[in-house]
Amino acid sequence: MIRLMATALVDLAAVLMPARLRHWGERMRCEVAAIEAPGEALRFAAGCLWGAICEMIRVQSGGGKMAMWRSRRLVGLCAIGATGLGIGYMTIGGAPLSYPLRNVAALLIGFLALGIVMHLPRSRWLAPGPVLIALGLALLATSLFGITHDGATRWVSIGGLGIQPSLILMPVLAIGYAGVRDRLSTLGVIAAAAALALQPDRAMAGGLAAGLAALALLRPERNVLAALIAALAGFVAALLQPDVQPAMPYVDQILFTAFGVHPLAGLMVVAGSVLLLVPALAGWRRDPAYAVFGALWLAIVLAAALGNYPTPLVGYGGSAIVGYLLSLLGLPGALGAAGTVADKAEPGAEHGMLRVGIA
Repeated sequence: MIRLMATALVDLAAVLMPARLRHWGERMRCEVAAIEAPGEALRFAAGCLWGAICEMIRVQSGGGKMAMWRSRRLVGLCAIGATGLGIGYMTIGGAPLSYPLRNVAALLIGFLALGIVMHLPRSRWLAPGPVLIALGLALLATSLFGITHDGATRWVSIGGLGIQPSLILMPVLAIGYAGVRDRLSTLGVIAAAAALALQPDRAMAGGLAAGLAALALLRPERNVLAALIAALAGFVAALLQPDVQPAMPYVDQILFTAFGVHPLAGLMVVAGSVLLLVPALAGWRRDPAYAVFGALWLAIVLAAALGNYPTPLVGYGGSAIVGYLLSLLGLPGALGAAGTVADKAEPGAEHGMLRVGIA
């Protein structure tokens, strides 16, 4: 298993390498195969992955059309890598076979959902304002009519499987808002903030507040500041309410407990969590949506480290996997787009299209 994980890491490193260095990938694979000790091979592969990430960020920080496209592609690659590392952790930890299988299924569902949404016919009902307010109202409906457990109402049941809509919908709502920032979409953010306060969900309320704080630093506009105030109020309201959810194995607190299982398992969880932030590091200088992406997912990871909240992608649970992939829908969708819809629109413009392209 350790040898397989080393091979998977070095394959991911080869994919992340810039085109001019892609031949290094074959050399890294040969080196891993030549190392006899599995642990040493894994350490070498982890070093290759870290070097590939650093080189990729250095190249993409130069900007350009291809850099923006690669930043979007990275979301899918990092989702695959983090989910794979999480499966490695669960395998080492002796999790039931259904856990990694469900995470793989969620990964496939996430890519399928991306494809479906990207090919929807464009209409005024799919403009950012109506879409974002619909997402906010969906979260509000979950807090009012969802499944309650130990005082928290965060889940819905689909086919007997518990789903956490906030992990699926809130990231794309916040990231998509970065490219629109009009009145109607602001109402969607306010509805989401109220929903997360009512549930209550400190992790997701904190993630929304962190994402909007990053956006406010880059785009300190009236609508953005109003959305930030609502998000901060929702976060404070969530903090003031008791949250007594017990820790679930392979889901909560695994950034620490994984090291008790095996040092290798702990490294996998940490590496997978860091991998989630790579797209933001590669693109935040060019578009505020990437800054929102990074701040939001960083806050969710920190919440998982500090409390009994799901650890995204590396832990058991499909909602975060689908939500991470759907985050891509809020990122710049046109090749070579230098700014967001709101940045390019005339003053007072209220309409645009959610950006949904991968390539």
